[in-house]
Amino acid sequence: MLSRTADHLFWMARYTERAENTARMLDVNYQTSLLPQSAAVSKVGWQGMLSISELMPLYSKKHGGEVDPQRVMQFMVRDESNPSSIVSCLRAARENARAVRGSLTTEAWETQNQTWLEINRMLAGGEFERDPGQFFEWVKFRSHLSRGVTVGTMLMDEALHFMRLGTFLERADNTARLVDVKFHAVQSDFFGAASEKDQEYDFYHWSAILRSVSGFEIYRKVYRDVIRPERVADLLILRPDMPRSLHASMNEVVANLAMVANDQSAETQRHAGKIRAELQYGHIEEILANGLHAFLTQFLDRVNDLGARISRDFLIPA
Repeated sequence: MLSRTADHLFWMARYTERAENTARMLDVNYQTSLLPQSAAVSKVGWQGMLSISELMPLYSKKHGGEVDPQRVMQFMVRDESNPSSIVSCLRAARENARAVRGSLTTEAWETQNQTWLEINRMLAGGEFERDPGQFFEWVKFRSHLSRGVTVGTMLMDEALHFMRLGTFLERADNTARLVDVKFHAVQSDFFGAASEKDQEYDFYHWSAILRSVSGFEIYRKVYRDVIRPERVADLLILRPDMPRSLHASMNEVVANLAMVANDQSAETQRHAGKIRAELQYGHIEEILANGLHAFLTQFLDRVNDLGARISRDFLIPA
């Protein structure tokens, strides 16, 4: 496969997944902002949202130092100057799809194109402002549809494997960022006994985080217990059967890398395998004892390095 074609397919999938993950993070912040809480606590949540995506400098440049929930939502949804906004991601996904129209099935192309046309209609009609929660659900649904259509209609060749690589590399990155910022915001949960009111707030807070990764029902099924932070971390980091966990994402990255392996990719595969092995044999108590933030920061660095290696080995013309 031409490296240019592989590059477009890889980034089409990454941008689609990024739009979904941005919608998930905005949704969890929007839902938790509806809970009774002080303005200061609410502000921390929105600042965390910008920090996750490394967009604080760009936001500050445009809107000044004041973090306002409405401005953050507009910035993360419809601001075309923000490369990580939902509208920018969906436009980039559609442009990458258009560049390799011949490598996609009609259904896969039409799904991407329809998503782009539909989001413009919705934003122009004010549907996002009327019901943000419903809008975020729509973005998630279109991402699910795009993934389902590609898996259900495309030949299981290198084109599909590069798309899957992009999807799961992006998912690993985004889940790590979400876990890091949300645990950082509620560090106090790990220490001392919380008051009854705090415990009630924590239940809704952790429920919202689990729902943001479609993990609430899965948590109930796996642990059959009250929601505890260390178990949320275990579910989202180490469980190989949780679809959006770091472990499950890295399993997919390793498997798809093996399917497209070439003469110079052995070192890249070794790096991916090493990251996966640490998740496979890791223990959540160990991770928490050594520091969750340090673990996730290191994981993000290694995933970004892996993305650069994949680009060098497969996506940049020799």
